[in-house]
Amino acid sequence: MILNNENGVPAEKENTSEILRELGLITLGSNFRSDIQYISIIGSIEGHTVLPPDNKTTKYEHLIPQLIMVEENPEIKGLLTVLNTVGGDVEAGLALAELISNISKPTVSLVLGGGHSIGIPLAAASDYSFISETATMTLHPVRTSGLMITAEPTFEYLRKTQDRIVDFIVSHSKARKEEVVSRMNCTDNMANDVGTVLFGKEAVKLGIIDEVGGLSQALKKLREMID
Repeated sequence: MILNNENGVPAEKENTSEILRELGLITLGSNFRSDIQYISIIGSIEGHTVLPPDNKTTKYEHLIPQLIMVEENPEIKGLLTVLNTVGGDVEAGLALAELISNISKPTVSLVLGGGHSIGIPLAAASDYSFISETATMTLHPVRTSGLMITAEPTFEYLRKTQDRIVDFIVSHSKARKEEVVSRMNCTDNMANDVGTVLFGKEAVKLGIIDEVGGLSQALKKLREMID
């Protein structure tokens, strides 16, 4: 028996809408059971500062319990992370990347559209990574906004933050540190910015991503890793 709420909406449908609105997750029906957890990271990664309401965001405090559940739930055998993000909060992005990289179960990431900025460590954090042929990834130096004290300790902190990002990418991919730093500081690839835009095959050639592919390839690889 399906129970309706006071507005006559089936409870299951109402719960699904709430999950989709708050976490960007959706169930595939009460009769469907999968041992894979699917998590999407889209828009801007929102950290300690709330972004304007007209921004499409992924709130890291919503994803942390989902990632913990992947590790804790014995019925979940693997994790597929789907990314289409412009980047965002560095601390939040690195926190999520660290959690993904420490999951003991097989993990696969898929970049669709874009996996820019702090989205690159998030894509590299999985055991195996895919990128669609038309997707792009932007490597660029660490940026900051708002009030900044122009003192040497500030610049040193920014340098250390960038080193954290570079070291994470290098340690979780096949990319060489010298090449990543060089692409980050490139001045002739982007019209009004410093950095490099990598298309699907270029990201694979650089070693940041393992393979060009789509959803079916990502799911097939994850199933093979689980088996």
